[in-house]
Amino acid sequence: MDLIVVDLAAIDDKLSQRHINLDPGGYFIIYLDRNAQLIYAKHFTNVIDERGLAVDPETGKVIPARGKVERTHMTVFSGRTAKELCVKIFEETQPCPVTLLDHASYLGREFVRAELALVTGQEYIQD
Repeated sequence: MDLIVVDLAAIDDKLSQRHINLDPGGYFIIYLDRNAQLIYAKHFTNVIDERGLAVDPETGKVIPARGKVERTHMTVFSGRTAKELCVKIFEETQPCPVTLLDHASYLGREFVRAELALVTGQEYIQD
């Protein structure tokens, strides 16, 4: 039986609804700079509270999952490819800002999506 694109999208959509624990190492905002032909990943720190919610380490306020948040990033990583970004973040940065394997896996997938969008000219929206 052949899987078609709709079936594959349905699998991913369903898996996107699962619970994942937030990484105490922080989170990343990924975006493209088409003029520079680069993928960027801004790293922000956070603290996970007793409810499992990410809070701003300075204010103690919950960081919303949607909408604009005014926070200062710790580091900005950039690369021309997903692999280049992964090497910079996971191999060259000590201590590594990613502490959970599922977070690392998610970032790898997002960096590949961002690279594909950069190469094809498609829009990239972080999942």
